[in-house]
Amino acid sequence: MATGSDHGLKRVVWKRIKDTIIADSRKSEVWKILILDHFTTKLLSSCCKMSDLMSEKITIVEDLYKSREPVPEMKAIYFMSPTAKCVEAFIADFKPKPKYKAAYVYFTDYCPDDLFNNMKLYCAKYIRVCKEINISFMPQEAQVFTCDNPGAFQSIYSPNSQDKKKTLETLADQLVTLCATLDEYPGVRYKKDSNMENAKTLAELVDAKLGRHYELDDGGKKKGKTQAQLLIVERGFDPVSPILHELTYQAMAYDLIDIQSDTYKYKDGSEKQAVLNEEDMLWVKLRHKHIAEVSEQIPKMVKEISASKKQPDGKITISNLAQMMKKMPVFRKQLTEKTIHLQLAEECMKHFSNNVEKLCKAEQDLAVGSDVDGMKVKDPMRTLLPVLLHPYSTHDKIRAVLLYIFSLNGTTDENLSKLIQHVKIEDDREFILNWKELGVPIITSPSFFSRKPTRRDRSQEETYNLSRWTPVIKDVMEDAVENKLDTREWPHQSECPAAWNGSGAVSARQKHKASAQDERRSGSRLIIFVIGGMSFSEMRSAYEVTKAVKSCEVVIGSSHILTPTSLLDDIKALSKGPMETFTIEERSNA
Repeated sequence: MATGSDHGLKRVVWKRIKDTIIADSRKSEVWKILILDHFTTKLLSSCCKMSDLMSEKITIVEDLYKSREPVPEMKAIYFMSPTAKCVEAFIADFKPKPKYKAAYVYFTDYCPDDLFNNMKLYCAKYIRVCKEINISFMPQEAQVFTCDNPGAFQSIYSPNSQDKKKTLETLADQLVTLCATLDEYPGVRYKKDSNMENAKTLAELVDAKLGRHYELDDGGKKKGKTQAQLLIVERGFDPVSPILHELTYQAMAYDLIDIQSDTYKYKDGSEKQAVLNEEDMLWVKLRHKHIAEVSEQIPKMVKEISASKKQPDGKITISNLAQMMKKMPVFRKQLTEKTIHLQLAEECMKHFSNNVEKLCKAEQDLAVGSDVDGMKVKDPMRTLLPVLLHPYSTHDKIRAVLLYIFSLNGTTDENLSKLIQHVKIEDDREFILNWKELGVPIITSPSFFSRKPTRRDRSQEETYNLSRWTPVIKDVMEDAVENKLDTREWPHQSECPAAWNGSGAVSARQKHKASAQDERRSGSRLIIFVIGGMSFSEMRSAYEVTKAVKSCEVVIGSSHILTPTSLLDDIKALSKGPMETFTIEERSNA
């Protein structure tokens, strides 16, 4: 199955919007106004450009909540979430006096009866169309989606949370709209955990809501299960991946450099900024590569461009590039793209040589449980101590301490107190202690022995010495595709389609052979949902497995994407009271 922005989630979402909102709007030739709320603004800007809208006779895009001048001769398209706040703002546009000639209303999801009746009561004669188009998730990348809700972490894991049930309900609704947009009715499974119930609860909710959604389709027929499987896991299932220093380009950049809303700010003579998304084909090509390859490839690309313009061959520097761009406007676009990544990769490498390289060796040994030569780490404390004695930042030391604790599946109270003193975080011990809210063992008694899950053997795979760790979710993806998931660990919430039962297995590491089974499985989808945030290395795994298997596309999603810093901040905030939690949620939505 092809991936990339041409066939990815953004394309699917834009097609769905075109087939509904735009198709209706085309029926009348007049220009229209498009009115959006915060979520739909973000949604549309993720999958189309203003020029796409202009070509569909949409003349202006407005904010639902801002005061707008009335244009009584024009029709308005409202694309909004089915919330009381949106409906109130909509009614205010038509009562007491209408701002527009007519309204075409599209909700991202199912609109509750009370809100719908309210609209009908006040605005019935102005509403020409009212539809629910089932897109309440955010297409982030070709194979990645989010529910655009970083606050879900506090709502689900904080012991003081007041809205856990409501949050899980909302996530379930959003997952149903993802399945509906992809036209999938998947079998649902979840990771069983004796301490945590969230994955089970969410699986039950999603399965029941999917059943209701597909009860009757437009043709009045009941939709059967499609060739898809949805797996739900909790963040605590793999605490290691989001804490490690990753050395692949995208994950490394977001961890070490301050990139806000996918925007990288850099200097090139003056302050500039670049958006890191799938419009930038170089970013798509490089984002999952190891930083060593990226640092090698970009200067090569620049040399090719300069050679084609008979530039003297010399060291590639930012100032050289600036000179070239002035002389050759034709190559400005090509070079701008390369300059951005040359800068970003250089910044990453600077951090790497300063301290990350030394940290990575210890982190990898702790995470994998063995050193580069495959020798078992017998005493993890000996691996950790040099990190604690070196003047690394407190943040990096906390990450190393956590990896040490995860490697042992918990430590004693006494040992933990010593570590906290060593890192001098007596006042910030929540960075470590609050992991227990995610079901991750932090303090255990010496007699307590818990079995670590067995990992897939990757000893034959080629890896960089400082990137030996593989996210646990990648094992799960491969096992799912090969039908090797243990049903005791991964119970079925609902029966899975025949294609996922037993015989249709395709090894993620064998050379791909087309077969009758393969045909049957071709075009199947594996959807993974992580409760509590996903890391960039887990996103990368979805692409890697899809590429290796070819007959199955892996799509991964979560409430939000996390970086090591944002996750640690969230963990620390779990012990705050409900009022304070509210402010964190506000901050994450700002």
